[in-house]
Amino acid sequence: MLPRFKAAAVHAAPVFLDRAATTKKAISLIREAAAAGAALVAFPETYIPAFPMWAALWAPIDNHDLFVQMADQSVLVDGPEVKAIRDEARALGIVVSIGISEKSPASVGCIWNSNLLIGEDGSILNHHRKLVPTFYEKLIWSGGDGAGLRVVDTQVGRVGQLICGENTNPLARYALMAQGEQFHISSWPPIWPTRRPDDNATYHIAAATRIRVSAHCFEAKVFGLATAGVLDKAARDTLVARDPSVAAVLDGTPRATTFFLDPTGEQIGEALCEDEGILYADIDLNKCVEPKQFHDVVGYYNRFDVFDVDINRRRLSPARFSNDQPVTTPDNAADDIGSAPQMARIGF
Repeated sequence: MLPRFKAAAVHAAPVFLDRAATTKKAISLIREAAAAGAALVAFPETYIPAFPMWAALWAPIDNHDLFVQMADQSVLVDGPEVKAIRDEARALGIVVSIGISEKSPASVGCIWNSNLLIGEDGSILNHHRKLVPTFYEKLIWSGGDGAGLRVVDTQVGRVGQLICGENTNPLARYALMAQGEQFHISSWPPIWPTRRPDDNATYHIAAATRIRVSAHCFEAKVFGLATAGVLDKAARDTLVARDPSVAAVLDGTPRATTFFLDPTGEQIGEALCEDEGILYADIDLNKCVEPKQFHDVVGYYNRFDVFDVDINRRRLSPARFSNDQPVTTPDNAADDIGSAPQMARIGF
């Protein structure tokens, strides 16, 4: 029998660009989810310290101070904020997935859009950096690498995770499918402005999210958790105070949603959109088995003699110093997941 458990999806705003206060809020939400019986809780994209939506609002020459603030409030994987969340996961025996803006130990200005999966014992099971920042996100974050394209064993089954637009990438999704993924976590921003709100072609993030996550759940025959941030009044007012003209964009851009899906791609229960909250779902991974009879794209329903897929899972680092003894850092370690950097061939 495969695991059955309660999962929690957080639909909440950070304390805008305040890593210490947001960490405290995250710990409070973890405690709330654990008290409700959840064995796993997941947070939105770069929950600590915020999603940099200002990159869509103004030209980059006007945003230098916001980038400096974002870099300052981003967190190190081995820093106190992550340690506090790891300690809470261990104390409560709960699996935690959390999005962070990650600092580089090698540069004061290099940051990544990252997601951590923390085990019930407080260990970092996976450390994933978003492969490609999307559109205006490139003005904020560096590109990641394949080291975090992993599915890991947890007390609730085999869990994989991708960040926002990565769920559009068929090969990134296939990399997780080919590792026996059973529960897929995707994390999203609160809004994603692409046009003025009076333009009928405005990007609808909730609809786009549903298409992508539903497709993955149907193709992989897995359960899905989509967790999105919230643009609260404090963050909105901070940006509008800087330039009142952006109020129309912030207020008129569609909001992201938080929801669960089953292995057929159908939604489980309700969704959260406007208001903050925690959404719960009872997950029975045994329901992943029957749909595999119809399409098992990493089993019989493929042609491995036709398709050949290689995934480079080496962690990238800025330099190697041959005269030094090996030093374990967040950039060159296996990120506490118990395996060395490697080239993984999948699909066979």
